[in-house]
Amino acid sequence: MLPPTMTATAPLLRSLLLASALLLAGCAQPGGQLGYYWQSLRGHLALLQAARPVQEWIDNPDTPAPLRARLELARKARAFAVTDLGLPDNASYRRFARLDRSAAVWNVVAAGPYSLQLYRWCFPITGCIGYRGYFREADARAEGEKLAATGLEVNVYGVPAYSTLGYSNWLGGDPLLSTFITWPEGDFVRLLFHELAHQQVYAEGDTAFNESYATAVERLGVQRWLEVHSTPAVRAQYAASEQRRSQFRALTGATRARLAEIYASDTGGTTGYQALTAMKTEAMRQFHSDYAALRTRWLAERMAPTQLAALDHWVREANNASFAAQGAYDDLVPAFMALFEREGRDWPRFHAAVRALARLPQAERQEALKALAPPAGGD
Repeated sequence: MLPPTMTATAPLLRSLLLASALLLAGCAQPGGQLGYYWQSLRGHLALLQAARPVQEWIDNPDTPAPLRARLELARKARAFAVTDLGLPDNASYRRFARLDRSAAVWNVVAAGPYSLQLYRWCFPITGCIGYRGYFREADARAEGEKLAATGLEVNVYGVPAYSTLGYSNWLGGDPLLSTFITWPEGDFVRLLFHELAHQQVYAEGDTAFNESYATAVERLGVQRWLEVHSTPAVRAQYAASEQRRSQFRALTGATRARLAEIYASDTGGTTGYQALTAMKTEAMRQFHSDYAALRTRWLAERMAPTQLAALDHWVREANNASFAAQGAYDDLVPAFMALFEREGRDWPRFHAAVRALARLPQAERQEALKALAPPAGGD
């Protein structure tokens, strides 16, 4: 079972374009901020170079049968995304690349010791976003150590895929990757829909809007896919996994709300460091205790311990940064679900309505989403 924040990923910075311009201008091996752009460009081009058309893999007699079957599934899901979900019909996810690593990129997120606001990096073209992605884990961890030395809480995590927002389509598009191709059918398909959603609508500098929209698309899209194309066994497997994911989301959401309440209580810095620390420590102790109880229940339901490895790791590493990052994927999803219903469950109308929201100033966009969200205690 994959934790909610690991089933979807933020788009890779469009600073790839800026990197190209800088390198053409003569900055072949730049350092500092330019070095970050360089690693982004170099890593992405290496990934594109490794990709080959899906049909070539299918036709190759040396391709293992399970991979061939999954690529056939990917082709069907890719067509379904266009015909049934109104997602882009372009070059992306029509090629496949084997990577020699466990993740496509590693993201770094950070937050203050008494805050659930993500630290933000600002870039030309993309604006300010609450993560920074690296193609080498060592580079991500080095960045994390630098941030931690300033007093921030940091989380570094591998992500299986990313989107270049369609900017790589002229080079063959974002490819399917070995980092997620073997996932269970439901999880694989929903990740594909999530990444394509980033190519449909993207609001510059608004991570929560972008990720929550894409998460809504993946959840709605996979429901439809399972209804139309999957077997009863696959549907049952996904339903069991999603039920546990929902339970984990409820646990982390409740903890995030408790932490937010604690941090908000420090109005004007009057609560005091020791009192805040004590309340925060108790909230985290309760989180770990509640997860242990949930884990015991799942094991009693015959869930294999190996299936819990990713969640166990997330819980061990949990801090303000990881809770804040998860919030970007979850908090606005109910508003987008409500918008989908408002638009008559019509996918083109839904995407058009989201695109209209993305054009608004961020403050107006947030107010519009707040108005759409169901009342507390609703779905």
